[in-house]
Amino acid sequence: MTDRGMQELALLLLTALANESRHGYAIAQEVKAITDGRVAPRTGALYGALDRLLADGLIEVEREEVVGGRTRRIFTLTPTGRERLETEAERLAATAREMRRRLAGGTAPAT
Repeated sequence: MTDRGMQELALLLLTALANESRHGYAIAQEVKAITDGRVAPRTGALYGALDRLLADGLIEVEREEVVGGRTRRIFTLTPTGRERLETEAERLAATAREMRRRLAGGTAPAT
């Protein structure tokens, strides 16, 4: 089976954590900023994706804080998560290069 790459939301969450640890709401706001408002994850989708990334070892809970009587988890990228993000960035860049080549009139590579 081929690796189709990560789902967009998971990739955006890793990107949001690439240079700073954040809590869930801050991650959602960063995703909106990264995508210029195109993606605004809903709470259920956000925390479901964060839970999957936790289970996969791509992120971890750095610490917990109590704010207004509620526990807030602060997430951070793991070394494995950073490596996966770098791999995905390279894969997407290669795909974008091929798209541009074909749009410029290049032919498809022989299979």
